Amino acid sequence: MREKQHEMVPDWFVPGAAAAEFWTAERCFITELLNTSASPEVSLAIARVEPGVTTQLHCLAGVVERYVVRRGRGVLEVDGRRQPLMAGDQALIAAGAAQRITNDGSEELEFYCVCTPRFTPDCYVNLEDEGNETN
Repeated sequence: MREKQHEMVPDWFVPGAAAAEFWTAERCFITELLNTSASPEVSLAIARVEPGVTTQLHCLAGVVERYVVRRGRGVLEVDGRRQPLMAGDQALIAAGAAQRITNDGSEELEFYCVCTPRFTPDCYVNLEDEGNETN
């Protein structure tokens, strides 16, 4: 039991929530592990990309994103430059950089996404709708 009815929960405590995976228009699945207004400086999620899928070309306005690959492999494209990634690799994506990732392997690609400040839907900019597709 986390709290007794007569005790107040400390303001530094954020209760865990069932982190349900959901599909996004970005063409990947997301599980948010940490994304709350109580911690506006950072968010943490797991992204899952199925084999053969390339995520939507996009940028995050005002948000730096870091990838840490958990499993699988892929090719990350940032501002038109491509880099293969595999389990254990990391990438630092500057705020406003055009980005997408392709799962070129035979198993699912999973990676942690660490955003600073935290990810909010209003920072996401779909660059495919603007005719900026480079594939």
